[in-house]
Amino acid sequence: MATATAPRKSTPAIKQTKHLINNEWVASSDGGKFETFNPATGEVIAEVSAGTAADIDRAVKAARRAVETGPWNKMDAADRGRLLFKLAELVDANAEELSMLESLNSGKTIGDSQGDIAGVANCLRYYAGWADKIEGRTVPVRGNFLSYTLRQPVGVVGQIIPWNFPCAMLAWKWGPALACGNAIVMKPAEQTPLTALIMGRLAMEAGFPAGVINLVNGMGETAGAALCTHPDVDKIAFTGHVDTAKIIQKATADTLKRTSYELGGKSPNVIFADANIDDAVEGAFHAIYFHGGQCCTAGSRLFVEEKLRDEFVEKLAKKAKGRRVGDPMDPATQQGPQVSQEQMDKILGYVALGQKQGAKLVTGGQRVGDRGFFVEPTIFDGVKDEMAIATDEIFGPVVSVLPFKNFDEMLERANRTHYGLAAAIWTKDIDKAHLYAKQVKAGTVWVNCYHVVDTTTPFGGFKMSGHGRENGEAALDLYTELKTVTVKLNP
Repeated sequence: MATATAPRKSTPAIKQTKHLINNEWVASSDGGKFETFNPATGEVIAEVSAGTAADIDRAVKAARRAVETGPWNKMDAADRGRLLFKLAELVDANAEELSMLESLNSGKTIGDSQGDIAGVANCLRYYAGWADKIEGRTVPVRGNFLSYTLRQPVGVVGQIIPWNFPCAMLAWKWGPALACGNAIVMKPAEQTPLTALIMGRLAMEAGFPAGVINLVNGMGETAGAALCTHPDVDKIAFTGHVDTAKIIQKATADTLKRTSYELGGKSPNVIFADANIDDAVEGAFHAIYFHGGQCCTAGSRLFVEEKLRDEFVEKLAKKAKGRRVGDPMDPATQQGPQVSQEQMDKILGYVALGQKQGAKLVTGGQRVGDRGFFVEPTIFDGVKDEMAIATDEIFGPVVSVLPFKNFDEMLERANRTHYGLAAAIWTKDIDKAHLYAKQVKAGTVWVNCYHVVDTTTPFGGFKMSGHGRENGEAALDLYTELKTVTVKLNP
């Protein structure tokens, strides 16, 4: 397994490291900073302003002015859409800078980053088109009355995004929130703040009024906590770990903020013996190793029909051993580093625990090199449902093979998890496919494919994978309040 070493372009200069508040770049109130790293080398990229409660308060006040007394409050819906269209154009125009910094800061391969940035522009365009189509309705109530509904912005929304898809998750939250007329205070992940700050620069260039988009960098326990407890924040939208969501849920209780969560998963990827085996191997490979397994929908529980198991594992292992792990900036690289030392250590800890609990390590399980945070693509066979590697979200390139004998047994085991974000099935039997899609407890189900996510379709989870749906028309419900107006009509 070779580490990629091909020459690469020099990375763009880091231009923004401060907070964006009220369309101004400002340092933290106490002058605090934190380091952000290149996970491919472990080296510091830049020092970024570390937000405090005072910085969050300043940003919230700017957002409140924007939604209540500023030009954003009076702007026509079509003009909000025009600004989003302009921002999408600027994303396209600055795609190279965004892609390279996304890879530098997150470890995502340059090809994946380029795909993500194209998706950012598409997401913004999609919601730009919704801006003047968020409609109420008239209701035929009894009596001599006219009743109608209005869908209005929630107000000031706090948004907290993760490190695995820094720019894409920003777009998923900015798009619907801005189309609906809200103002935003966003805390990017402390591991990957750099592309969010570029997006802030582009938002100002697009013409968004002061206070509409605010970015406060920092840690969850300081900036994030202050955002969640601030009495003038109307809603929190969070994507990340379920344990953090529990903290947020408690923190928002006193102010009864609206909340929406897109959390983790332990997704069952089911392979029947009647599937096209080569397509299923390719799909299972992509399901777990895309972005080094650092994906909330990763197909980390691989249910394989017993009669196909040996052949399938052999083919999957051959592909895993040939995967090129290395420099994410090299176009030939297929898998970059994990995002941090902490994440790499967590993954290797689960590998050790899987072996201790009796699972068979088929391939992988080691760190790659001694510089940066690289982990080999890893396969465990002989996994039992109760083992930690089969129950816990590892968030790394580690897959557990779980053989099954029949549909009913598989379905019960697939649903035996606290999560319910995604699931997949590989089969030529259309009845079996639709039955699984109906009965598996997951917000997204793929049939003979995996990781197919589009801005137009709702995305979210059952059970502890969160509540609310991002993307599609459904996301507009997260960022609007429904108001009923009733008028007495004189005869």
